[in-house]
Amino acid sequence: MIDERSLRLSTPPTPTGRRPRADAERNRSRVLAVARALFSEHGNQVQMADVARAAGVGVGTVYRHFPDRQSLVLAAAEQRFTEVLEFVRTECLSDADPQRALVGFLRRIGEAMFHDQGLSVALESVMGSTEPRGETRELYHTVAATLVERARAAGTIRPDSTVADLVLIVHGLIGVIRHDDGGDWHRYLDLALDGLRVR
Repeated sequence: MIDERSLRLSTPPTPTGRRPRADAERNRSRVLAVARALFSEHGNQVQMADVARAAGVGVGTVYRHFPDRQSLVLAAAEQRFTEVLEFVRTECLSDADPQRALVGFLRRIGEAMFHDQGLSVALESVMGSTEPRGETRELYHTVAATLVERARAAGTIRPDSTVADLVLIVHGLIGVIRHDDGGDWHRYLDLALDGLRVR
């Protein structure tokens, strides 16, 4: 079983080890929210000055919280990854139907990728990939493994199904969403999931 507390990514302390002041944290949250909206709409064209202007703060404030553009893009993407994990924690892991939980996990990823296409482009431009990294990547793997194991045990998916199969499905989702302006990614997912079902 997954310890739900392990799925909660807390706000990191400042370099001195202290939590940021409330006003500083509000500024950071505002800058991050604005940046994420801009990246989602305009993708890799967004610059630090654009974020400062839209957030109504000086560009120095943006750099104070995010030392460079790469760190801002990563923070925006991390927020998206964390939101998906929170959905999984509250909706999927608590679902008594293993197949519905597995489908819900993949659909939530598809929705996040579809609505944040510009952010995905910006993330790939600075990191070469749209996948989570580090602790977040490990949490996704743990969640996926748990959902696959539950569905296998319930006999709703093939007994040889693995997390690697889910990764392939997600990569396909990314391709459909990116190269066909979203395309009918719901249909693609239905077809991919049909390939996992027990015959």
